[in-house]
Amino acid sequence: MKHLTILLAATLLALLSCSPQSGHKPRFLWIDASANFDSYANDADSIARDCARIAKMGFTDIVVDVRPTCGDVLFKSTVAPELKYVPAWFNGEIGLKERTATFDYLQTFIDAGHKAGLKVHAGVNMMVGGWRMGEKFITGMVYDRPERKDWCAVDLLPDGTLVNQADNFSVRGGCFLDPANPEVQQFLLNMLEELAAYEGLDGIVMDRCRYDDYAMDAGYSEAGRLAFSQYLGRNPERWPVFTEPGHIFLDKEPDPLEVEWLTFRCKVIHDFVDRAAQKVHSVRKDLALGIYVGAWFSEYYRSGVNWTSPSYNLAAEEPTFRWATPAYQATGFADLVDFMLLGAYCPAANVLGDTEKTMEGFAKLGRKRLCGDVPFYSGPDIGNEPGFEKGGQGALMPEIIRTMEEHADGAFFFDLCHIRLYNYWDSFKK
Repeated sequence: MKHLTILLAATLLALLSCSPQSGHKPRFLWIDASANFDSYANDADSIARDCARIAKMGFTDIVVDVRPTCGDVLFKSTVAPELKYVPAWFNGEIGLKERTATFDYLQTFIDAGHKAGLKVHAGVNMMVGGWRMGEKFITGMVYDRPERKDWCAVDLLPDGTLVNQADNFSVRGGCFLDPANPEVQQFLLNMLEELAAYEGLDGIVMDRCRYDDYAMDAGYSEAGRLAFSQYLGRNPERWPVFTEPGHIFLDKEPDPLEVEWLTFRCKVIHDFVDRAAQKVHSVRKDLALGIYVGAWFSEYYRSGVNWTSPSYNLAAEEPTFRWATPAYQATGFADLVDFMLLGAYCPAANVLGDTEKTMEGFAKLGRKRLCGDVPFYSGPDIGNEPGFEKGGQGALMPEIIRTMEEHADGAFFFDLCHIRLYNYWDSFKK
């Protein structure tokens, strides 16, 4: 069995390492569902046309978002609800864009991508299930099925109150589910099982497989309390764990219970990633399971994620993690997935450098932190970070590609909508 596992891993690495058609390292392009909805939701011809253009640009792989943050899906599923609407801006007002077409969105991308010579991966937002902007504009599966409200994360607000995310209308965007909830995990595993059976699919990329980025205090649901008590082997001395609410970053050395809480959340995600990998590979052993994470690891404890190698000595190597115990180090999940996309999101001026907040530094540190456990592909958000938000950065793309291919196992770019908006179609071929 051990030899079989090594053989399968080697095969997956070979498949991901270099494109014989392009002669260079893999280059991944993300295709966000909401941002590209106008172009593709109701137009199969546009999908075929743009897949051909993407391949000619030198990309080898596309990640097609088929489960945006509302939790509804753009593939055939008996588990998850079908996506019919996405939120969008119309003349300065928020509204809904509707999908009226009946063609299989994911299968259309698979067929068109393969015809163009691209590998096609399904991107799935995991620990989310709704979208809201104020009380009058809400959409997604936790709002369509009120009984799923118990699936949602519960946050500790700055005023000291606990609130279910589905009811927290002061926050705009995705409504996070509670990763420690067994029903949430089973729902997502069932969804992945269906997705893994999709004919011709080359891989799956899990996104938002984490707690809410913006609140280190996320996770105070009843399911979270029960799971944390089981993890400790006793009831916690205090609940919520952090006595000063509103934490986004650690501003002091965590006490022993806080360290246990931070470790517990990372273990929840680690164990779910392990189950997800087993589920996907039980359907298709050759299907690559990847995960997207932000490369800014020094801040990632707030999301309940340790994406490093379990052999990476956090306490010794990372000043931010001097409190990290062996149990926290063991939550590293780099060895559980087949590949990783590292979002090297930073200003356009910060391509080169050795530290976090530079694309080169993110890639170099990613190499160090992953310890060779998994191939990784790194790159920027070319539309939302400072210097990118107004376009005009086409000449920078070749330098970014060279830098990423030198220090990572390939390049990754977010998102296709920015290429279209700023007419970067020819910029990647130089």
